[in-house]
Amino acid sequence: MPIQTSPSIEIKYTPRKGRGVFAREFIPAGTEFERVPVLVMPEEDALGEHTGSVLQHYVFEWGKGTVALALGFGSMYNHSYSPNARYDDVGRMTKVFTALVDIQPGQEITINYNGHEDGTDPVSFDVIEEPTPKATRKMATA
Repeated sequence: MPIQTSPSIEIKYTPRKGRGVFAREFIPAGTEFERVPVLVMPEEDALGEHTGSVLQHYVFEWGKGTVALALGFGSMYNHSYSPNARYDDVGRMTKVFTALVDIQPGQEITINYNGHEDGTDPVSFDVIEEPTPKATRKMATA
C-alpha cells in the first residue's frame, strides 16, 4: 500500500503540551487515518551518551538494540493513558494509526506510549491528561 500524507490530521501547538496531532475532520472509530514509514537506528544513536538528545523524545522501541523514528506525524502524537487512537507495526518498516473511538474535528489525537491502549506502565515524564468528550470504544482491540 502506498504511503501518503493524511488530509485528516494536522500539527497544532497547545500551551500545556507543546505540539500535538489534531483531527482536521471527523474520524470514525476503526478508521486508519495515518500510515507512516519509520527510520530504524541503533538505540545508542537516540538514547545512548547523547543525554538531552532531541531524538530520545520521539523514538519508539523497535527491535533488540534499535529504536525507530516514525516519519509523517508518527512521532508527534502525545501520550495518554486513555488514548483515542492506537498504533501498530505493519509490514517491514511501517506504523499505522487507527481511531479507537470517534474523534471530532479539532480534538487532539493521543496514543498510549506503552504500545497498547490499556498499558499502565509509568512513562518518564509527567502526564498531562486533557478532558476529552465522552465516547465509547467501538473498535475491537488486538
